[in-house]
Formats: sequence, structure tokens, C-alpha cells
Amino acid sequence: MTLFVFFAVLAAAAMHAIWNALVKVHLDRFLSITLMTLGMGAVALLALPFVEVPKSEVWPYIIASVIFHMGYRTFLIGAYKAGDFAQTYPLARGTAPLLAALGGMVVVAEVPAPLAILGILLLSAGTLVLSFRGGAHLERLNLRAVGFALGTSIFIASYTLSDGSGARLAATASSYAAWLFVCDALWALVLCLIFRGPKALPVLARDWKAGVYTGVLSGAAYWIVMWAMTKAPIASVAALRETSILFAMMISVFALGEKMTGWRGAAVLSIVAGVVALRLG
Repeated sequence: MTLFVFFAVLAAAAMHAIWNALVKVHLDRFLSITLMTLGMGAVALLALPFVEVPKSEVWPYIIASVIFHMGYRTFLIGAYKAGDFAQTYPLARGTAPLLAALGGMVVVAEVPAPLAILGILLLSAGTLVLSFRGGAHLERLNLRAVGFALGTSIFIASYTLSDGSGARLAATASSYAAWLFVCDALWALVLCLIFRGPKALPVLARDWKAGVYTGVLSGAAYWIVMWAMTKAPIASVAALRETSILFAMMISVFALGEKMTGWRGAAVLSIVAGVVALRLG
């Protein structure tokens, strides 16, 4: 992984943390995620005239990714309902790089270097420590929440591998990303109409600015990740992306006034050590 790709993925992780912090509109989680997805699709729609239409062999990856993203959003919402956000979200993100690394060995025959494997393990360990806040609230993480969180991580690893492979096969990562975002937004709109009906449209329209803001940040962050996966091993990029947990914690401490505990400090050291190992690997 070159230094430019390394810092680009770190920037994407920061953007990922920021848009998650910004998704605080007065909508429920389903409509909030739908609004963000529609924002991504609307911005990507403007880019379609300037990118190539994917070839036939690329479309199965786009279709698979849309399905995986649908599963990801469904299980993520279920995890939020079943357990505490501060635990279920890092649990899902922390196990995803491990699954992506294992899947990458099978799907794309990429075996990370020993230092990269160490980096993935350290990053995952750090995010898992953050998810449990040092174990203080472990008893609140019920089996239902764990199931949804692990299901979420499986879908994250699945769309990561699908998009990494599809972006490599496409003419450019930009063309793959633009068409994926538009297709994902269309399907999200269909699901919204099925589950919430036409009455949801005026509700979404009232917060269209939030959709654009979060859509731009989310789309830019994931476009960088897909581009990076065409330049570096998928597992390493997937793990480095999860430093978004670290940026989210920094936002919570410095912007929201939350305490910097000893366990959080240990998690930060583990994540930073993982980042260094990935860079050296």
C-alpha cells in the first residue's frame, strides 16, 4: 500500500465517522439510512454522463453489492433496536475486517503479509475493546444484539469483497461507484415505498439537505475505499477503513465531551499500532 493510498483511506475513515455523527435528523433509523442512500444516489446521478457504462461482466458485482448493502442496512437497524449503538456498531465493524481477510483468501486469493495480518488483528481488537467500553456494560449486550451485529459484519465483508472485485474489473473505480450508488438508491427507494408507503416521501423531502450532506460524505468515503481496493489488498484497505471508529471516538471526546477512559486509551493504542503495522506491511 503506497503512502498516498494509505492516507486516502484514512481520510475516507474520517469522512465515514463524520457522516455517522451528522445523521441525527428527527427520522427513525430506517428513514435516516434511506435518506443518506438517496443522497448518495442523487449526487452519483450527476456523474453518470461522465463515466463509462459498466460492461456485462461487472453488473453481477453491482447487483450482488446492492443485495449485500440491503442486508447490511436491515441487520444494522436490527442491531440498533436490539442493543446499545455504542456496542453493536463497533462490534459489527470490528469483526468485518477479519471476515474480509478470510474471504479475500478464498474469493480473490489474496493472502495478507504477516505484518498486515498483525495490523488487521490489532485494529479489530481495538474496535472490539471500544465496543464494550472496557467491559463495563457487557451485560447489556444480549444475544439478539450480538446476532444482528455479527450478521451486519458478514454483510460488510460481503459487499467489501464484491465491490473490491467489481471495481477492479470495471473500466474505472469511479464508473463502478457511480452506477452502484444510483442502483442502490433506486432499490432503497423501492423498499421505502414498500415498507412505509408514499407517505414517507414528504417526510424524506423535508430533510433533503441532510440527505445531500451525508450522501456526499458517505459516497466520497466509499468511493475512495473502492478506488483504494484497486491499488492495494482488499483486506488491508477494509481494516484501515475501520479506523473510522477511532475518529468517531475522537469526535465523542473532543466535540461531545465524553470521558477518555483507560480502556479507551488502550483501544486507541491498539488501533494506532494496527495502522502502523498495516503501513509497514
